[in-house]
Amino acid sequence: MIDKSSLPNSVWAATAPSPIETYPLEEDISSEVVIIGGGYTGLSTALHLGPDICPVVLETNDIGYGASGRNNGLVIPTLSKADPEEIIRTYGKEKGEQTIALIRDSASLVFDLIRKHNMEKAGEQNGWIQPAHSPGRMKLVEKRVKEWGDRGLKVDLLEREQLEKITGSKAWFGGWIAHEGGTVHPMAYVRGLAKAASSLGTKIYTNSPALSLIRDNDHWIVRTENGSVKASRIVLATNAYTDDLWPRLRRTIVPVKTWQMATKPLSDNVRKTVLPGRHGLSDTRGDLEFARYDWDGRLVSGASLIFDFNSEERLKEHVGKRLQKNFPQIGEVEWEFIWNGFLSMTTDYLPRLHVLAPGVFTWLGCNGRGVALSTAMGAVLADLVRGQSINDAPLPVTDLKTVPGHGLVTRFARTSLLNRRISDRKELNLE
Repeated sequence: MIDKSSLPNSVWAATAPSPIETYPLEEDISSEVVIIGGGYTGLSTALHLGPDICPVVLETNDIGYGASGRNNGLVIPTLSKADPEEIIRTYGKEKGEQTIALIRDSASLVFDLIRKHNMEKAGEQNGWIQPAHSPGRMKLVEKRVKEWGDRGLKVDLLEREQLEKITGSKAWFGGWIAHEGGTVHPMAYVRGLAKAASSLGTKIYTNSPALSLIRDNDHWIVRTENGSVKASRIVLATNAYTDDLWPRLRRTIVPVKTWQMATKPLSDNVRKTVLPGRHGLSDTRGDLEFARYDWDGRLVSGASLIFDFNSEERLKEHVGKRLQKNFPQIGEVEWEFIWNGFLSMTTDYLPRLHVLAPGVFTWLGCNGRGVALSTAMGAVLADLVRGQSINDAPLPVTDLKTVPGHGLVTRFARTSLLNRRISDRKELNLE
């Protein structure tokens, strides 16, 4: 069960600029559009609709409560698994190239919005690095550099010595950099989106969970505990925190729990030798290893666990050893923050775009690429709300398809981590 009670004890919640003032919905109102979910998707949709369409946003908790305020803040202009040629094989040439362009431009869209709306300390476009953890994965990296580079993404292949120079680590076999990627302060960014959307006329109501959707002739009525919104169009923007508001929707994705952690601020001398360019980094392992800095010099990393017992102490030891392996110059790792959240996974690691009923739109399945992809999908949903044909959307619009055995799959999703760890070791010939 996902806890929906409060903001996490995260470095992002502790260091973000103050949020705009919002209140619960306590009256019956009307709007052209109601957006359910006040994270990256919902607020990006609202921002791209303004100022000519001023939607209502309903958020169950506070802005940034869900994945948008809990993630690691890596801004990555790729999908986690599927590369361009696979996308084309899956979607066909025309739709595949449109999807690739959407993904390619997604990171730049994030930073364009940050600059355009003067979001305070929301992000740095310093590039995203993906190191290869084995010689075999270095071949995959070379393939990715060619496929994404051929389609206009600014990329460079990094040989082992080059990677060591810009990361300060000898742990990997090389890698690549996507220059348009980078990092955000997740809470600062989501609060910045809220402020920008509000300035263009969006009405944001927090602590106002949508309890029911009722069709009323050519309109929908969304009821909350103490109010309602009557609208002709609805955007469901809940992703990993999707509930049973719309039948079957929750069972089309698998929410996966992940943990994020932040060290105490590192010394100036250490920061000069560990990711000195403040790049974001996540490697090619199935059991992902990643790192980035916050504004105060804390190194943010994290991991997933198969089982939850004694979680924080196990994670401190496990992730601490990882960081020391990759960056031995760090020395003893001292942790200051640890928190968790959920991301939404699909069975094929591809995003889903749905028209659930006339005037009801949603997308799901960030698959670990939520910052950039959710922002870009907000623009896609805004176009559909405005009346764009589904045939012109850059992602195929598909019917709902639930995950077979969803309850069991969700319950045991994290056990797949064991298989990923075994696969990672095999690639390093450690068995």
